[in-house]
Amino acid sequence: MEETIKIRTINGGLIFKHTCEDNTIKITLEKAVELKINLTMANLDSADLSYSNLRSANLSCASLEKANLHCANLFNADLSYADLFGADLKFANLHGASLEKADLSRANLGDASLEDAILIDIEVDELTSFFYIQCPEEGSFVAWKKAGSFIVKLEVCKDALRSSATTSKCRCSKAKVLEIQHLDGSKTSIKEIESDYDRYFIYKVGKTVEVKDFDTDRWLECTSGIHFFMNREIAVKY
Repeated sequence: MEETIKIRTINGGLIFKHTCEDNTIKITLEKAVELKINLTMANLDSADLSYSNLRSANLSCASLEKANLHCANLFNADLSYADLFGADLKFANLHGASLEKADLSRANLGDASLEDAILIDIEVDELTSFFYIQCPEEGSFVAWKKAGSFIVKLEVCKDALRSSATTSKCRCSKAKVLEIQHLDGSKTSIKEIESDYDRYFIYKVGKTVEVKDFDTDRWLECTSGIHFFMNREIAVKY
């Protein structure tokens, strides 16, 4: 059955309408984006837009409170001044998106791509998941990484650079190797082990390893640095 769905502004004005078989707000919004409709101030509160293709969409000042944007493609989208309070942005592609002055309070950014995103004056709070760095920002601390079928216990150095993107995986520039363990936590007789990604980068018990070309771009997760987790069990399951 054909259904007409309308997209209105937060003030009730009509922006766009679309009629088709088995229509949804996702289909209608994607059609509007395809036609390059200006969606400024669109009211999309609680809309199910998971897996939608909203590449380069103009959603500035839009209301997306508690919207489901799980795995949405928002590459280069304009979300400046948008209300994303409580939105589900897990695995969303926000590469190059403008989020200037957007409200991301209580939003879930787990595994979202924020590479090259504009994050000027965004609003976040303590419940904005995975926006804040996942490891201590100062001082030394114990961390864990997987190498082959073993776990390397590290002490991230006090003067090490450190970062995390939008997952529990972190990176640092320098760490001391404290121990090499079996996955079950028992000690091994192994005194050194090579990195899974660079066989010339060796973790040797008692020695400090350092990455000279550590990438300081926080939102690049898989780049140069010593990758680790704060939680040992997560490292084991990685």
